[in-house]
Amino acid sequence: MEFRDNKAIYLQIAEYVCDHILLEKWKTDEKVPSVREMAVDLEVNPNTVMRTYELLQNKNIINNKRGIGFFVTENAVANVKSYRRGEFMDNELPSVFRNIYLLNIGFNELENRYNTYVKETFNV
Repeated sequence: MEFRDNKAIYLQIAEYVCDHILLEKWKTDEKVPSVREMAVDLEVNPNTVMRTYELLQNKNIINNKRGIGFFVTENAVANVKSYRRGEFMDNELPSVFRNIYLLNIGFNELENRYNTYVKETFNV
């Protein structure tokens, strides 16, 4: 995983975990990699992964079964979508809107580009 400079590493790892859940690579009640495993795989400090897991526990996306490990919660997909939607709306969308306005991009053009992207990326 390549980390970007503009966002905290633990938040980028949270996105990585959330992506795995949304793409159904990690399913409900399935064990996620341990803190140490994730730290080794991503080449980060275990404390960084622990901070990520604490954030995701607070969002009810994963939970800790003491002595066993971390698991995907029953409502993880809905909770991920809620969390990510809020982050997108609050942090990313204002910049997108600014660029749309400054570049005079119409909604029809955006809709066409969006539909093409979805079709090509997700084969829908």
